[in-house]
Amino acid sequence: MRYLVAVFFFAFAGCIDAIGPLDPEVGEPLVARCSNVYSDPDNDVSFSLDILPMINGATAQPGCIGCLSPEADDPIGFEITGLNLSSFSTLNNGGINSLTNIVIPGSPCESIVWQKVSPGPPFGSRMPFNGPPFWNAEARRLLADWIAEGARDN
Repeated sequence: MRYLVAVFFFAFAGCIDAIGPLDPEVGEPLVARCSNVYSDPDNDVSFSLDILPMINGATAQPGCIGCLSPEADDPIGFEITGLNLSSFSTLNNGGINSLTNIVIPGSPCESIVWQKVSPGPPFGSRMPFNGPPFWNAEARRLLADWIAEGARDN
């Protein structure tokens, strides 16, 4: 038995030498890491003028309101999650499973609403549910900036 362990150890050690370090170069990250830093402190982001139109689908971004509002034609997202994105107050109420951290003022990285429109959310599907298309990097940055500056009802 000791002989087998020794052979395995030396064989494995030889593999490590052959492939180099245990942290191989895998290339550049596909997506930038989340940052809670406000990217453009000289420009305020308005919920009513910038964020709500994206949620409503009134911009080039696919909207969320098509399934996350009780008034939607197909309110499946609202029915399943209880999350209503039709206004600032209902957004902040969260849903059935996200009562406290749907939006964490100052912390987009911990805010579920930002996580869900970003590539590879930590749970469930990326939103909007019927995507692609999904929100582009500029729209996600605008949402992150709004949250980073305090997620105000402005």
